[in-house]
Amino acid sequence: MGEVTPVIELKQQGGDVLLPVKVVPKASRDRIVGELDGALKIAVSAPPEKGAANKAVCTLVARTLGIRTQQVIVDSGHGSPRKSLRITGVTSADVARLFTSG
Repeated sequence: MGEVTPVIELKQQGGDVLLPVKVVPKASRDRIVGELDGALKIAVSAPPEKGAANKAVCTLVARTLGIRTQQVIVDSGHGSPRKSLRITGVTSADVARLFTSG
């Protein structure tokens, strides 16, 4: 059978890409897990306190894309496991590599 493509809805907004994510804090290690209910599931070892998990998510996504950490910010959902990340200076195709490579 053919390969199943994850259904993660990236949105282009001006020069930015909006990426829906589901964050799992206090994991054993930082990693991109895969697709979950239309969002990119990301596990981070940081706790969900004082923005530590949000910062870890932004750092992991930036490092994976090969861009500066400042180019990835939490656009919405700061206190929720479901968030939207705003990524600047990349295309939707660049961001899609996060969940199509491997």
